[in-house]
Amino acid sequence: MQVTHFGHSCVLVEADGASVLFDPGTFASGFESLTGLDAIAITHQHADHVDLDRLGPLVAANPDAVRCADPQTTAQLADRDDVGTWTTMGTGATMTVGTLTLRGTGGRHAVIHPDLPVVDNISYILDTPHRAGAFMHPGDSLYIPFEPIDVLALPAAAPWMKLSESVDYLRGVRPRVAFPIHQGVLSDAGRGVHNARIDEMRPEGTEFVVPEHGVAGTL
Repeated sequence: MQVTHFGHSCVLVEADGASVLFDPGTFASGFESLTGLDAIAITHQHADHVDLDRLGPLVAANPDAVRCADPQTTAQLADRDDVGTWTTMGTGATMTVGTLTLRGTGGRHAVIHPDLPVVDNISYILDTPHRAGAFMHPGDSLYIPFEPIDVLALPAAAPWMKLSESVDYLRGVRPRVAFPIHQGVLSDAGRGVHNARIDEMRPEGTEFVVPEHGVAGTL
């Protein structure tokens, strides 16, 4: 599996001849030039996960890509003429992407504050023909899937979480490999502190890696 991290929560996964781009948001960069995508998947409506200004050109450059999002985002995108048709990915829904299977789970965004509404958030699990749970992108949630996950995109910093919650989530999922996402809210120094602590406290048997921005790596 090839994984390219374009910053914050934007991740390109390439496996078994298919490619899926997750959460092309405002804090990400480099995904704009992508072509030949097989799928574009959005976890939820917040701008740091879906950049509405760059979404239209991305869809135009990838007209054959299937497009899916949580129920609320799908409803919002239905009013736009420049982003094509989007499929609602709810909890328990599945989508075929080439030889891959994309599954929706979770359902709700983590609570930022009791005074703020909680929006839809679909966590995605990607299955390859050779491995169920080959990859998971939880979006803005700490949903534990209670099934083996090989590679986890780990929320590592957010207004709705503490560093200890990221560590506990990593220990709960116990993937073979994890890499940090959602760190666009941190300074360079802050990312260094967070990643060092996560690496120090990762569960036995889990490898923690920090991909170089925009560079594909095998995980």
